[in-house]
Amino acid sequence: MFLRLLKEGFLFAVNSIIVNKLRTFLSLFGITIGIFSIIAVFTVLDWMEKAIRESISTLGDDVIYVQKFPWSFDPNLAWWDIIRWPAVSYNDYQTVLNRTTKAGAACYTVFQPRQIKYRNNAANDAYIYAATHEFESLRSFEIEKGRYFSPDESASGKNVAIMGAEVAERLFEKADPVGKEIMIAGHRTNVIGVFKKEGKGGISDSGMDELTLVPFHYAKTFINMRSRNLEANLMIKAKDNVAVQELMDETTMILRAARRIRPGEISNFSINQASLLSQGFDAVFAGIKIGGWLIGGFAILVGGFGIANIMFVSVRERTNIIGIQKALGAKRFFILQQFLTESVLLSLIGGMLGIFLIFIGTLVINYLYDLDMFLTAGNIVMALFISGIIGIVAGYAPAYSAARMNPVDAMGFSF
Repeated sequence: MFLRLLKEGFLFAVNSIIVNKLRTFLSLFGITIGIFSIIAVFTVLDWMEKAIRESISTLGDDVIYVQKFPWSFDPNLAWWDIIRWPAVSYNDYQTVLNRTTKAGAACYTVFQPRQIKYRNNAANDAYIYAATHEFESLRSFEIEKGRYFSPDESASGKNVAIMGAEVAERLFEKADPVGKEIMIAGHRTNVIGVFKKEGKGGISDSGMDELTLVPFHYAKTFINMRSRNLEANLMIKAKDNVAVQELMDETTMILRAARRIRPGEISNFSINQASLLSQGFDAVFAGIKIGGWLIGGFAILVGGFGIANIMFVSVRERTNIIGIQKALGAKRFFILQQFLTESVLLSLIGGMLGIFLIFIGTLVINYLYDLDMFLTAGNIVMALFISGIIGIVAGYAPAYSAARMNPVDAMGFSF
């Protein structure tokens, strides 16, 4: 009996929606915009969070980064003091290698903008990433064409380079860069490889895509390694079964001793790890999601009022039909369920239209900007759930007023 009543209520709702096209459109519009607003925000956030966390994962959970600047805010440090700190040096790298018992591998890198040219094409805003040979053991990446440096090339400072996918495309367009000769800061350099494209959306805009990797000893010919403003980084990976905290404590003691920092003095270097970034982004994304709920919530609220208003109009138009149904023995539950079904159906259709618009939007954005944004199953379920709840809440008052009508008064209302 319940299923039969539900079926009849559903057919009544469908018929009302088909007959009143303009009213249906107006009802759907508010819910569609509301669902679009909320789910669009969450879809973008999901993409950003996924891209950033994947980018963080390439840093390694068992790797620490010794740098001049900290990744997280420390109330005990003033920025004007940090600026006066010396850059992490190649000597620091050698000292750690010679004294450590906890590290499995260590790599020294330097990051600096430089012009790269190939024939008449130039990349003026390209970035050079100079690294010791151990870089491949500490940073996750893939080489699509060519190969990585040999130990001899790294040790001797051979003039070779591995290019990021984006900068290679800008200089060589569709040609294969491997085996070609480029100019880095006026120095002839042979391209031996091209990194696989990582795409945009990580911690940096495009990861390794805009970088050109060269051996550290080769970079010394055109980069001033003694500069206090050098963007240098010492990456250290823990041995198996060694906790990252143990490695951090040992590295701190080694570098404090090497830099002759007295007990009680603040270290003039920072030791960072990937978990610091993850914790910072957790708070950021939580705040943005709250903002998304507030923005979309107002749109949903307006859509809910729209459905409630339209449903009150629908009840008023069908007063005589309600009276006839009650005179024929229809129970209050049937009348209530009939109008609630119409309200929920309207809201769900509006929600599905909002989901469809977001789906089309992600396809367009992925095509235009080469991103990996997609609508998740969780967001789809959430959109339909919200739509259903809004339909019930917005339609309950009109449905309840219809269910309580006196059949005699309802039938007489049309005269």
